[in-house]
Amino acid sequence: MVLTNGDSLHKSQKEEPRQNGHEESNLMEEGNDQEVIVIQDTGFTVKIHVPGVEPFPLQVSPQEMVQEIHQVLMDREDTCHRTCFSLQLDGNVLDNFAELKTIEGLQEGSLLKVVEEPYTVREARIHVRHIRDLLKSLDPSDAFNGVDCNSLSFLSVFTEGDLGDSGKRKKRGIEMEQIDCTPPEHILPGGKERPLCPLQPQNRDWKPLQCLKVLTMSGWNPPPGNRKMHGDLMYLYIITVEDRHVSITASTRGFYLNQSTAYNFNPKPTTPSLLSHSLVELLNQISPTFKKNFATLQKKRVQRHPFERIATPFQVYSWTAPLAEHAMDCVRAEDAYTSRLGYEEHIPGQTRDWNEELQTTRELPRKNLPERLLRERAIFKVHSDFTAAATRGAMAVIDGNVMAINPSEETKMQMFIWNNIFFSLGFDVRDHYKDFGGDVAAYVAPTNDLNGVRTYNAVDVEGLYTLGTVVVDYRGYRVTAQSIIPGILEREQEQSVVYGSIDFGKTVVSHTKYLELLEKTSRPLKIQKHEVLNDKNEEVELCSSVECKGIIGNDGRHYILDLLRTFPPDLNFLPMEGEEMPDECQKMGFPKQHRHKLCCLRQELVDAFVEHRYLLFMKLAALQLMQQKASKQEIGGALLESSSSSSSNPTHPFPENGMEDGKESPLGEDKMEENMAGLDQVKELTETMAASDDGAVDPKSREVIQNACKAVGSISNMSFDIRFNPDIFSPGVRFPNSSKDQIRDQKQLLKDAAAFLVSYQIPGLIKDCLDHTMLPMDGATLAEAMHQRGINMRYLGKVVDFITKTPARTQLDHVYKIGITELITRSAKHIFKTYLQGVELSGLSAAISHFLNCFLSSFPNPVAHLPTDELISKKKNKRRRNRNLGNADNTTWASMSPQELWKSIGSEAKAYFDFSLECESLDQAGEVYNLQKVTLLREISLKTGIQILLKEYNFDNRHKPTFTEEDILNIFPVVKHVNPKASDAFHFFQSGQAKVQQGFLKEGCELISEALNLFNNVYGAMHVEICACLRLLARLNYIMGDYSEALSNQQKAVLMSERVLGIEHPNTIQEYMHLALYCFANSQLSTALNLLYRARYLMLLVFGEDHPEMALLDNNIGLVLHGVMEYDLSLRFLENALLINSKYHGTKSLKVALSHHLVARVYESKAEFRSALQYEKEGYTIYKNQLGEHHEKTKESSECLKYLTQQAVALQRTMNEIYKNGSNANIVPLKFTAPSMASVLEQLNIINGILFIPLSQKDLENLKAEVQRRQQLQEALKTSDPLESEEEKSLSEGASEPSLPLAEAP
Repeated sequence: MVLTNGDSLHKSQKEEPRQNGHEESNLMEEGNDQEVIVIQDTGFTVKIHVPGVEPFPLQVSPQEMVQEIHQVLMDREDTCHRTCFSLQLDGNVLDNFAELKTIEGLQEGSLLKVVEEPYTVREARIHVRHIRDLLKSLDPSDAFNGVDCNSLSFLSVFTEGDLGDSGKRKKRGIEMEQIDCTPPEHILPGGKERPLCPLQPQNRDWKPLQCLKVLTMSGWNPPPGNRKMHGDLMYLYIITVEDRHVSITASTRGFYLNQSTAYNFNPKPTTPSLLSHSLVELLNQISPTFKKNFATLQKKRVQRHPFERIATPFQVYSWTAPLAEHAMDCVRAEDAYTSRLGYEEHIPGQTRDWNEELQTTRELPRKNLPERLLRERAIFKVHSDFTAAATRGAMAVIDGNVMAINPSEETKMQMFIWNNIFFSLGFDVRDHYKDFGGDVAAYVAPTNDLNGVRTYNAVDVEGLYTLGTVVVDYRGYRVTAQSIIPGILEREQEQSVVYGSIDFGKTVVSHTKYLELLEKTSRPLKIQKHEVLNDKNEEVELCSSVECKGIIGNDGRHYILDLLRTFPPDLNFLPMEGEEMPDECQKMGFPKQHRHKLCCLRQELVDAFVEHRYLLFMKLAALQLMQQKASKQEIGGALLESSSSSSSNPTHPFPENGMEDGKESPLGEDKMEENMAGLDQVKELTETMAASDDGAVDPKSREVIQNACKAVGSISNMSFDIRFNPDIFSPGVRFPNSSKDQIRDQKQLLKDAAAFLVSYQIPGLIKDCLDHTMLPMDGATLAEAMHQRGINMRYLGKVVDFITKTPARTQLDHVYKIGITELITRSAKHIFKTYLQGVELSGLSAAISHFLNCFLSSFPNPVAHLPTDELISKKKNKRRRNRNLGNADNTTWASMSPQELWKSIGSEAKAYFDFSLECESLDQAGEVYNLQKVTLLREISLKTGIQILLKEYNFDNRHKPTFTEEDILNIFPVVKHVNPKASDAFHFFQSGQAKVQQGFLKEGCELISEALNLFNNVYGAMHVEICACLRLLARLNYIMGDYSEALSNQQKAVLMSERVLGIEHPNTIQEYMHLALYCFANSQLSTALNLLYRARYLMLLVFGEDHPEMALLDNNIGLVLHGVMEYDLSLRFLENALLINSKYHGTKSLKVALSHHLVARVYESKAEFRSALQYEKEGYTIYKNQLGEHHEKTKESSECLKYLTQQAVALQRTMNEIYKNGSNANIVPLKFTAPSMASVLEQLNIINGILFIPLSQKDLENLKAEVQRRQQLQEALKTSDPLESEEEKSLSEGASEPSLPLAEAP
């Protein structure tokens, strides 16, 4: 529950008293972030008066709620031990949920009094829980266990807390004191060790200061009636560090010592009873150690960066964890019994009505910005709460702790309701998916459905509702969690469905209101309205796929569900009788039979395809208009022929290689301007035609548009409009004869889309990787890159194959290696899923360690340890066996062998991805493809949710297996859910980026700061998008010369990336690199080096050394080391960078020239002029060939050569002189240059793509005009003309043309 900025559904909190009010106090860690968030409203200061503390001022904002002042007080070091109090102004109690601006008389300088209130059971529980949180505030165990949205961050270990304000105290590095710069052995270039332990270094603060030995609920709870009437609420049992055992009564007036012992109940107060309103005040009096340690602990807690402790919106799990002591924890123990297991349905009034909350938030008004912010914040908040509850429920279902609603059916068929959420398992119940691939189809349907929900939510049509949906993969099972439509459980499905079909198109019904609502989504989703026949041969009109059902709930809302076929089918994986696929597809071996028939194209692909067709449409029309102009006599007969012939096979005018129509573009450079006019004319024409009747447009032009429409497959012949019919090729769906032509065109369109994926998107992806505009570093980032281009993961084999056939094969080594790793681990994941279904709970760790041994260990015959005999009951009763969802015997998993597993992985890779792994074993694959076992371990753990012990694993030992069952610590769920967006904030962010790219830095900076505010307003303080915002802001601060602001923003970006994405996510690695640069600029050299070493370590673990990004990293490290005069060390890194750059950018590229120059500079500092000359010469040659004699880079380089030659000659003279005259030689002092910090920084900026441009105002104007002209041209053409991309490349490779400051905008 993130509660920054008076967040979210206070009403949801009022409605429900929460599980005994436990959750409220968790706001503690999360809510206190007034310091993090700035709202653009003038704040004012009030004075707070707390008993026993000097009055202090507090800055507040009119939008805040009173409750937020509570949060701040519960977080402050001197008032954190109070939870049960009210705030009073002139003797009037303030309402917790009132906004400050609504309170009469509250103004600048008002005095607010904190008044202690009497406790209730709920308040007492909140208090104890809050104290527990304060005692545990530095303890990372919740983060390792993946509880309560805690996650890890290690930045402070590497900066030793000296960033930002605290850093001003000890500005180190300027005096160049001796810093130890040698990295650990395993980080040096060429090292082969990949240790795991440094991934989670031990944080000094984790050695917790012990304040108490035990704090638990007493066994004497609940108080008997006569004691209730004395005000006893509950009893606590405490053992202090001094070993004093005490019993404490929580009463309405506070906490006091009673006379009970473990075996003797005596609730009378002791003398003195030490009655205190806060438990902390009481403990301070009875335990000196508590007093001292608690104070120190709070001091430390408050010093931590708020971003280290705010909860994340969704849980992030860690795949490794150190061995932790399991400590007694009364609050967690109580949680496990009250709210976490199957008991929740027995606690009346505690559960939330998720459906109502999810739908009500969508209905909030959205006319202006404040309303939209409030609405989006509420939607996001309910959503993250729902995801957390659904995840907990799904785990409880699989662990067998929830009772089924149909307990008499066999296990696979069971359905569950828990906490007002409906759970179903991913099996094909009642042969529902028989025609689609049975269980396999039932397993993918939920994720397809989730994508549908995500899309309809994004379109956000008023009046159309979707269900809250979360898909959880846990222990080999897939569970779908959905909110419940009011009234659906009371009636049969047949009665409720008023739109769509429940039997895949045999019986179909339609409904006018649904058609009207879905019509609004059809344009953005490119869905075509169409008719289908039902079982009575009647035509039924639909505006979605047939199995999309419409149900009107008892609340009168129109719900749509089963959105698994929102997008058109992917014909490459749907072989159809009598359908011929286009050549491009056949060349790649399509169509290919897939395991299920639910393969859809991704939304990104549909959008890209339509965009592509639009450009084609504009070009065809412009071309014909120009030809009309040119030859008024005849309308270029030939052209019309060509375009109409192309309409029967529209994929023909596209070149096969998909590198966009460079050749066939009819527009020469000279015609460019004229063509702009042509395109504008087409735009105008289509608009006029859309707006008016026949008269306004002359028939010739109309014909042009109609031809172009026909050629690109538009469904309208007046304007460009491409839509898909999602029911085409759906088994069991029949269409009326009247729409025969339409169906034919639709089939062609689907084939074209399938061909487009193969001939444009895959080559485009590879081209992006070659240009380094896409830099995947691990499986997740590769999947993301593919998804951005609309390529499904099932094409992975084809992508990898395509790389092998690319001429510049070696420059794609990194992508190839990630592709192979991903193929192997995804195939292993598929096998692991079925493997786990046969394992019962008691054998889980043994089974997982056995699987990992078979997968990764070189030990030839690992033996599985079955659970020990004495635990297995002699009477295997029937019921117990039935609980297991798999139908396999519970011990079959134990017989798996490495050979068998590798064979299965090979056949899985072939069957699913159509890729042949030509190896006999994983070890051999490792050699052939150069894979790292630790990387494979990370990938398989992330994909399956395994958590393993943090220690060094020896994978190559042939004498004992790598893993034992003690190494498997946990198995987490893998959760897929919708990510609600902050639309306004995102628009601000995008316009900010655009401004920056046009060179308006100041305006860009303002827009992005505004975006940051809005993001904070919607998401709370922690979110991936806020992370991107902070990174860009930091970069702008840096370019505009505000180094300390850059440092502070980038520090937040790093912390957030660690917390929200993971400590070794590729994004985090890049954030570390940026932070190092800003640290260097702030002259914190040793910190900069530590951060770069950390980034390098993570990079080695996640991928290995041979990656283009590693060259950038090594150049950075080399430069910083050069700056601190560690020349030999510096050379190791710079020479490695030179090698990698030459491999990935080609030996002739400007990046390589720069690399040569950097190495030459270090040799110069070492006074080894001959080596320096040799490197500088190489660089000079590249500059001369690439940029010409007169370019300033070439001139700079030749100056450098002259200087080096002089130095070399002078050195030689001196040496000769010494040889000749011995000791009384006359020596001219030589100029040895230690590099200045400024020069190192300048080089750092160049390699990181940050260019400062000293330009006059006039230059700036010209530059902006130039940029705008270029942008217009690009808009007009949006094709990558080879010429233009060359030009851009030379800009971003660090050539100093007047490039823009963000030549490589992150």
